[in-house]
Amino acid sequence: MARPRLVLASASPRRLQLLRQAGVDPDLVDPSDIDETPGKDETPRRLALRLAQEKAAAVAARHPDAFVLGSDTLVAVGRRVLNKPADEAEARRMLSLLSGRSHRVMTGVAVVAPGGRASGRVVETRITFKRLTEAELDGFIASRDWEDAAGGYKIHQRAGAFVTSLQGSFTGVVGLPLYETLALLNGLGWRAPETLA
Repeated sequence: MARPRLVLASASPRRLQLLRQAGVDPDLVDPSDIDETPGKDETPRRLALRLAQEKAAAVAARHPDAFVLGSDTLVAVGRRVLNKPADEAEARRMLSLLSGRSHRVMTGVAVVAPGGRASGRVVETRITFKRLTEAELDGFIASRDWEDAAGGYKIHQRAGAFVTSLQGSFTGVVGLPLYETLALLNGLGWRAPETLA
């Protein structure tokens, strides 16, 4: 009997790289295309989980015999969600807001198994940034490392030097909390090829 495929419902190269780092190579990458608009009064935590679940469900409808993994990462300051900045000015505003204070990064992870069983959770990490100087801000904006990143930064790249404290999952901040992701997959019956009897 053929092993059920694993489909990653994300176009994020960081998520694919993290999975491969853990020895998991999805059979297919099939990004979802859902509306990511927050609901009225929706908390950042609920939003992260809902988006992960909707991404997984949308792609699972195209691959009903596969395990489908969906994820969504967002940066929150209080109840305010910082999405991917559209331009340099927005990136500067975001980094200025994060400068010298703590914020939360929430990554929702959801898995839909063959047959429709599903499971999901949110992994929250608290991060504190040093107070950034104007020169540091200028250099960071010029580096363009803020592009395609929730909150305007990628912790595994240049912005890692701004972090004074991290409580939670480093891989969750990068885009996919590996421990929790593998626990969800295994809990629904997925097994890596090398663990098959």
